[in-house]
Amino acid sequence: MVEKVYVTYNQVHKLCQESADRILNDLRPNLMIAIGGGGYVPARILRSFLSRPGAPNIPIQAVGLSLYEKLPSSGSAVDNSSAAKADTDVEQPGTKVTRTQWLDLSSLEMASLIGKHILIVDEVDDTRTTLEYAVNELKKDVETARKQKGAGEEEGKTTFSIFVLHNKNKEKRGNLPEDMISQDRYLSARTVGDVWINYPWEAK
Repeated sequence: MVEKVYVTYNQVHKLCQESADRILNDLRPNLMIAIGGGGYVPARILRSFLSRPGAPNIPIQAVGLSLYEKLPSSGSAVDNSSAAKADTDVEQPGTKVTRTQWLDLSSLEMASLIGKHILIVDEVDDTRTTLEYAVNELKKDVETARKQKGAGEEEGKTTFSIFVLHNKNKEKRGNLPEDMISQDRYLSARTVGDVWINYPWEAK
């Protein structure tokens, strides 16, 4: 049976609080992009801890990406109660990232991505496939914006950083840019084993 770990809102709050100084001082984001659905709540909590007097709140944009697929319950005994299903149903990482939502470029001009320090926020780094997809696609958006604006290097380089609540200590399918790793622009609040993490916003 898959080992499950249950995380509370209070624990999420504390993980964001513990990581805020490092993010603010080292990564210096001026735009956050939350990967939905798991990155929405951490991004909003994090923004409060990153707020500084006299400075505007860091804007949050959202993208929707899906990789997980539901596995049917297994076992010799059948229990159709909702409590039993909640405890036995698990999901496993799929192999294809599905884009369900992307940046609202009607309200966020693509040119505003140029020269930004962008922090990508998600709840968990499992296979790293979703994070790899997000970074690669956002980089394409930046390059498209540069071409449309006719911007050169003097306009500033866009840098991407990542923050996750939990990183699973396992072999990854996806890869992140080497410079992101070497420059410590990847941050996880906690490293855990290969367990199934139940976040509070997933409760039914």
